[in-house]
Amino acid sequence: MPRSVNAVASRARRKKVMKQAKGYFGRRKNVWTVAKNAVEKAMLYAYRDRRNKKRTFRALWITRINAGARQHGMSYSQFMGKVKASGIELNRKVLADLAMNHPEAFKAIVEKVK
Repeated sequence: MPRSVNAVASRARRKKVMKQAKGYFGRRKNVWTVAKNAVEKAMLYAYRDRRNKKRTFRALWITRINAGARQHGMSYSQFMGKVKASGIELNRKVLADLAMNHPEAFKAIVEKVK
C-alpha cells in the first residue's frame, strides 16, 4: 500500500504562509523555509507590539497631560492627585485630548482642582 500524505492540507498551509509573506524583500517572499521563518517572526512582533502599543500610548498621554498641567503651574503628579481627590472621572486618554486639542476646557479642569 502506498504511503499516504495529505498533500492538499500541506499545500494549503504553505499557500497561507506564502500569502502572508507577500510584499517581503528578496527570498523572504518566495522561498518556503525563509518565508516561514519571516512570517513566524513577524507574528511574534505583532503579538508583542499589540501589548507594547498600550504602554506607549499611556506614556504619550502622561507626557501631554504633564505639559498641559505645567502651563498652569502644576506638575503631573500633583494634578492627577488632585483630579482623583476631587472625584473627576476622566481617564488619561480624555485628559490628554483636552490638554492637546481643547486647552480652555483643560484650563477649566485645572482651575476646578486647584
